[in-house]
Amino acid sequence: MSPVPTGRDGPAGSPVRVGVLGCADIALRRMLPAIAAADSARLVAVASRDAAKAERVAARFGCAGVKGYRTLLKRDDIDAVYIPLPPALHFEQVAEALLAGKHVLCEKPLCTTRAETAELMELARHHRRILTENYMFLHHSQHTAVRSLLDEGAIGELEVLSASFGVPPLDPTGFRYAPSLGGGALLDVGVYPLRTVQMYLPGKPEVLAATLRVDSATGVDVAGTVLLSAPDGTAAQLAYGFRHSYRSRYTLWGGQGQLSAERAYTPPEHLKPVIRLQQQDRLTELTTPADHQVHNALTAFTDAVLTGRNGPLGETESLLQAQLAEDIRNIARITTN
Repeated sequence: MSPVPTGRDGPAGSPVRVGVLGCADIALRRMLPAIAAADSARLVAVASRDAAKAERVAARFGCAGVKGYRTLLKRDDIDAVYIPLPPALHFEQVAEALLAGKHVLCEKPLCTTRAETAELMELARHHRRILTENYMFLHHSQHTAVRSLLDEGAIGELEVLSASFGVPPLDPTGFRYAPSLGGGALLDVGVYPLRTVQMYLPGKPEVLAATLRVDSATGVDVAGTVLLSAPDGTAAQLAYGFRHSYRSRYTLWGGQGQLSAERAYTPPEHLKPVIRLQQQDRLTELTTPADHQVHNALTAFTDAVLTGRNGPLGETESLLQAQLAEDIRNIARITTN
């Protein structure tokens, strides 16, 4: 029997050879350590526009340092790339990576518009390469536990989903406060509650109302709220921003109770998240196992490469996510301060 094609030049059964385009904070803190420690991946090189920075990061993680993203993409010892660049740079860099024959794991949001998202999906399909938008929280097992309780009827029929993700003010010199780089709270933290809607509401939700608070000094949105409805009338209420105290949770409210995931989006790998089930006057706290969502997200990507899958993964969800973000911007009541 001939081996399944994987779109790789490395030996069958060997780890996916990974390069990283950029030295963003999320790469340094989360993905680079995960790639370096994974059995299914081998970190080959990291690229930066600054050669000295690339060398410093490479020395830390035991790989090669490369000046320039295109230089890395030309290497024939790399099967796949991870892209943690600012959102407005994703389209160009993902397209170049796919054209160079690399599989791509790209940080969320994949693009700043639905049109660009659709174009990249088609490019990945045409070149038979994996393209994945990296929503790491989707790979944490606590959500499987919530889904099981919901399916078992623990809260009856779902009526309302409430989700919020807020963080204190971030580095004002960073890309999140730069409109030209795709900054703003909606694309940075608002997409987490928005993606949660797809986990639990049936069909294609509609944006009914939204607010955006824009910082007059930078021109980016720093907070927002959204009201959505599924075709069957199930509602979702979302809030997000980076001018808040930290909150990372969602609640499912049904006819017989409510379920809450208290550390829904960025739980540390050692944390055992608590799910709260409120039924009438009874409160049950369920401690779920610690899980490593960064490792799990990486493994899902490398497994797809190693098993010979090709084309975009989660295309329907990514396209809907991009459309909902555009709908929010189009309908939102905007206040500036």
